Order: sequence, then C-alpha cells, then structure tokens
Amino acid sequence: MKRSLGVLAVGLLTAGLVAAPAGASSVTTDPLASSQATAVEVATFWLADGGANLANATPYNVQVAVDNVAPTGGGTTPDTKPGNSTPMPPLNPGEGGADTPTTWGKVFFVGADGQPHWCTGTAVQAQYRNLVATAGHCVYDTQRFDATLDKWVFVPGYSDGTAPWGLYVGRQVYGHYDFPTYGDYDRDYAFVNVYSGVVSSNSGGLTNFGRLVDNVGGQGLAWNQPRDSLVDVFGYPAGAHPDGKRPYTGETLESSSGRTTSAMVPSLKAEELAAVDSPFTGEGSLGSSWVLRYDKSSGRGHLNGITISVADTDGNLRYDTSLSPYFDGELAQVYSAASAQWSGSILPA
Repeated sequence: MKRSLGVLAVGLLTAGLVAAPAGASSVTTDPLASSQATAVEVATFWLADGGANLANATPYNVQVAVDNVAPTGGGTTPDTKPGNSTPMPPLNPGEGGADTPTTWGKVFFVGADGQPHWCTGTAVQAQYRNLVATAGHCVYDTQRFDATLDKWVFVPGYSDGTAPWGLYVGRQVYGHYDFPTYGDYDRDYAFVNVYSGVVSSNSGGLTNFGRLVDNVGGQGLAWNQPRDSLVDVFGYPAGAHPDGKRPYTGETLESSSGRTTSAMVPSLKAEELAAVDSPFTGEGSLGSSWVLRYDKSSGRGHLNGITISVADTDGNLRYDTSLSPYFDGELAQVYSAASAQWSGSILPA
C-alpha cells in the first residue's frame, strides 16, 4: 500500500492514560485496510479453508540477526521524565475458545515475496482497546519502497491455524517518521490499530468477536526507564541458531528474562538500542515484547521493549542477545497518537 507520511505534534495521551512528555515528535501514520470491505477480504484470506494461510505462513526472515553489537559508553539518555500507562485486564475473559486469554500472539502478513509470513505481536491498552505493538519492519515493508506489508492481521493466542481469541485486521499503523523514511532502526517500532475481531461462523462466513483488549486484556507501556531494568521477554522464536540447531518451533509462546543494557549496531544506523540476554533465535521472535514489572498472576506489566533483531555476541554460534529500540518520550508520543485512533468493526453489529 502507498504511504502518505505526515509529522504530527502530540502533547497528551488520551483520557484514562498517563500524560505523554511535552514536545513535538515525528509521527507517521499510514493505512493498512482502510475500508470495511477491504478488511473483510483480508480476514477471509486468512480464515478461509480452515485457516490454511495462517497454518502455511512462515516466520519472517528480514533483518533477523546482526553482527558487531557494541556497548555505548554513556548509555541511552532519557529525553523526559519516566512515564507509563496502565495495563488492563480483559472484560470478557470467558468468551474465547482457550482457557486463558493472552495479550501475546502472531501478526500475519504477505511479504514482498508474495508469501504469508508472521512475527510476534502484543495487545496494548489504548482508549479504544484496539492496539497492537510489534517491530516496525513487521509492518513497514523494507524490501519495497514506500509500502506497508499486505493483509496485516493479529491473532492473539494463535494455535494450529486457529484464532481462539479472534482475528483482528489492521486498519492503521503509527510509527516514527525516521524509520520508514531514513531506515533508522533506533525507531524500529510500530503501533497498529485493529478492527474489532472476527471468527469463522458455522456457515463459513465471518462473525463479530468484539474488541481486542476487551477479549484478551492489554499490556501497559513504560518509557524513559533506567538501564539495568529487569524485563521478561515473550515471543515465538522459530529459526535456527548459527550452528544450525533449532531449539524452538514457533508454535508455543516462549519467555526469558534479563537486565537491560545499552548497545549500538552501526549496520542498522542504530546508536541508542537496548539489549538483553536472551536465547531466542531471530525468525519468529521479531516483535517480541519486553515487559517491565511483569505480574505472573495477571499476565500483565508494562511494555518496555520490542525485539527488532538478535545477535551472537560471544561467537559461540548461539544467539544470546535480543535488541530493541530504547523506549523514550518520542516513542510515547507515537503511542499517544495511536491510542486516540478509533477503528470500529468490519461487520454490521
């Protein structure tokens, strides 16, 4: 899809959320499925034939690993005061086909090669309960100029071609202007507004399933947090280590934990990344969420990182480090803009 780039000055988060840091930020917004008719076509593409395209999708393998990760001397510097928004529990926890709703899932799309692929995504609290966070290059197509990835959807709790908590078609993406424009991986993040969910009906059509965060809950967001923060990483790694071994299948949610440090990766034009020790392989785990102050009993905390690549820093042919943009006040402003975007349903009520 063609992008139209714009620069928005965003001041405050929407009602019910914490105020965003003051100041202007470069926010770009682009349509994904901009009409209900298009969204129905997208949902049908993924759910038809028993979810065959979901089941046949492969993990996205664009920019999954990097070399020459270096620590930054002074580390990342917060640009404003620390802040956060509040995680939310599901309102309809008994509506899905799984025992426990989950904010984590897979984002599916058709890549530049014309084939279905997936990354990891996370439901995040927003005013209209309709927001998904993932890596920027799991929405913006870095292999085609001025394009977004096609047929973009989110499936929380994805399992074996099924959507136990619904399938949510992406309507609009919000990101930082510097990523799609200049390829600045310090800004490789995206927030996608999704239409209300749908599932396959007994007749083979589509049935409404309600809003994303109502169904599965939403993680909060935290920005300008100190280095050496303890985070839990959640994702669906599926690729091989450099030694060829594949410890993960991509079929189940995996987790790891560690403390964040600062890093730079010259090959990505990235000078202010966060790094965390993690054994995840890159394919499948792109878009994995780094959760600060994770509460195991509720399954929620504050999103404070998104995996954009992995690295083998000690040269033993095993990936040991995940990398994320540092979540600063400019990211908070992108989130603020996305939080205020209504999306609605793709079917009549």
